[in-house]
Amino acid sequence: MPNAKVLESKKAVVEALTNTMKEATSVVFVDYKGINVAQDTALRKQFRDAGVEYTVVKNTLTRFAAKNIGYDFDEVLNGTTAMACTTGDPIAPARIVCEFAKKNKNVLTIKGGVVEGSVLTADQLNGFGELPSKNALVAQVLGTFLAPISSLAFVLDQIREQKAGPAPAAEAEA
Repeated sequence: MPNAKVLESKKAVVEALTNTMKEATSVVFVDYKGINVAQDTALRKQFRDAGVEYTVVKNTLTRFAAKNIGYDFDEVLNGTTAMACTTGDPIAPARIVCEFAKKNKNVLTIKGGVVEGSVLTADQLNGFGELPSKNALVAQVLGTFLAPISSLAFVLDQIREQKAGPAPAAEAEA
């Protein structure tokens, strides 16, 4: 039986993990086996730049924290496990891990996770890794909305020019 001091510290870790997972828009569990120090440092910098918290976690304590919220990650939480979570862009952790794995000969693999309350498999999260960032997606949608309006303005301008007739030489040079 562990002593009371150790038990209290573990309860505090579980409570902190529970709060972190509860507040996060996405949590991705990663197998980091085979990563070296230089690669880990580069990965952590990418996570920091994107506003993603990345920590190595104890499987048992993380399992307790997940169950406190209502998630079951018994199949995911085994072996070497790190947790990448964010309260910002929900696809950022999966995207960063996928890009990093491609560049570094698959030293990282996604085990599973949660995105905006939905438990997702590794395959589903790897699919998220192929998507552009949330801001890029918003820009693409806005660009799509803007295209018809721009085309209409161009056509109306052409009609106006056609009705006005050819411009005199002095005005064309100005």
